[in-house]
Amino acid sequence: MITLKKIVVPTDFSDHSVKAVRYGAELASKFGAELHLVHAIEATPVMYGEGAYFPPETQAELEAAAVKQLDSVDVGADGVAVVRKVVPGHPFVEIIRYAREVDAGLIVIGTHGRGAIAHMLLGSVAEKVVRKAPCPVLTVRDKEHEFVNP
Repeated sequence: MITLKKIVVPTDFSDHSVKAVRYGAELASKFGAELHLVHAIEATPVMYGEGAYFPPETQAELEAAAVKQLDSVDVGADGVAVVRKVVPGHPFVEIIRYAREVDAGLIVIGTHGRGAIAHMLLGSVAEKVVRKAPCPVLTVRDKEHEFVNP
């Protein structure tokens, strides 16, 4: 039998990731697992003269806003233990690192379902996570079936 103790759900606060949070929360509820919500913030460069730099006050403001937004995410499942974490860095790298750090049994991640050209130009965090994850990954598309209680 499969046992899950920790489920990591990355979120960028989009509708796609909200749906992944719902899936993760339901699975956490069914398995009695801990739900880990993770949001990664990439450093935002500011152009200054010939180069760019990363002002620490801007990064701190971004992190504070992300913490506040992450705290407001409703998992929609009663009795689920939730850990919320904001990490600085590139999303797919930080998701993988966090999953390893907490010894996750599953990652549940939303996909944007972009077209082929947008995918080529922008890449896919979900695809990179699937390829590099230390555990199984459940991808949730926006058009997936909803959980329905009988």
